[in-house]
Amino acid sequence: MGCSSCSTGKDGQPSGCKNNGTCGTDGCNKLTVFDWLSNMSLPNGEKPFDCVEVRFKNSRKEFFRNSENLSISIGDIVATQAQSGHDIGMVTLVGELVKVQMKRKKVDYKDENLPKIHRKASQNDIDKWQKCRDREEEIKKRAREIAIILKLQMKISDVEFQGDGSKATFYYTAEDRVDFRQLIKDMAKAFGIRIEMRQIGYRQEAQRLGGIGSCGRELCCSTWLTDFRSVSTSAARYQQLSLNPQKLAGQCGKLKCCLNYELDMYLDALKDFPPQDTRLFTEKGLAFCQKTDIFKGMLWFSYKDDPANWHTLTKEQVQEILAKNKKKEKVASLEEYTVDNFVKEEKVFENVVGQDSLTRFDRPKRSSRNRNRKKNKAKANSGGNHNNNNKNRGNKPANATNASKNKRRRNNNPKRQQKNG
Repeated sequence: MGCSSCSTGKDGQPSGCKNNGTCGTDGCNKLTVFDWLSNMSLPNGEKPFDCVEVRFKNSRKEFFRNSENLSISIGDIVATQAQSGHDIGMVTLVGELVKVQMKRKKVDYKDENLPKIHRKASQNDIDKWQKCRDREEEIKKRAREIAIILKLQMKISDVEFQGDGSKATFYYTAEDRVDFRQLIKDMAKAFGIRIEMRQIGYRQEAQRLGGIGSCGRELCCSTWLTDFRSVSTSAARYQQLSLNPQKLAGQCGKLKCCLNYELDMYLDALKDFPPQDTRLFTEKGLAFCQKTDIFKGMLWFSYKDDPANWHTLTKEQVQEILAKNKKKEKVASLEEYTVDNFVKEEKVFENVVGQDSLTRFDRPKRSSRNRNRKKNKAKANSGGNHNNNNKNRGNKPANATNASKNKRRRNNNPKRQQKNG
């Protein structure tokens, strides 16, 4: 199977992921494509497309030709052609959508040299492949130790075994060029396999390893993003974001790819705004633009001599002042425009959600004054009752004395004591 958290059914067929669709070790749903043509039949006389998409470890996908006309469906484990030996992978897409994906990734589906699918993987192939996958973490740790001993400035981020176990590909990242000839000799001697070193970028490393971003969701590069466009700090400037590298950088250490998602909307909105370096000429002095808010349509200006005090202007007001400046006319000051922008509005806060108070279960706090009053009242009552009891002790009623005498006689009666015994 793709990873250890999935179960294997008959003939190597996947029985389904036991981790709610997401594997804890490999991530079976990385860069998946929804096959919306799966329930549609081909027209009469139309042959099915003979190429399939196969996914290997993490997000590596390649296209293979089904020259043997095998009945292959999504999720099948197949043995594919490799440079030497064979590799094992999982079919992720079949049918006409494979042609669309090949055009998108600029792969010629008419190429005769396209690698082929040998057969469906047997249980023996899957067991051998799984043993190789279990060795990857141990070998990666040992390879890092060898690289540290050789004092190589590189980071080995991932290891991928070929399906037959004859070859291992080591993915690494490095700032400069690395001479790893001695490293290959030492690893080949230690592991007894053929070694291939492949350098990848920091974004490709994050794509292969995956993770959770600052937004709380899985990384875009490991789930659906396939092309890495360059991201510059100007994208943050256009969106009025603070140039804090700790907040703008992703797990790969580069600027976040999501900075480009809303950039086009900001650029379209800024077309109606004056440029950031706009200057307003007034009789009070020269004013510079400090901030722009495209959602409210407001701009903040400050005088050259007083940069701490900002004056709020609307987009229309700035354009009006610029039109007067083009005619070599100066306005009196910015204050006469900012007065119109501040209209006092009474804010009424209502509980529209209908939520109760968070302190509804707390006991009400009693003031110290009420406690002292109750204590004094209790002391006064206890003192009065004590005096009344002392007064009443000397004046016992006759009925009470008679009742006590009758009770003593009953207790001293021998028949009653015998009955009780």
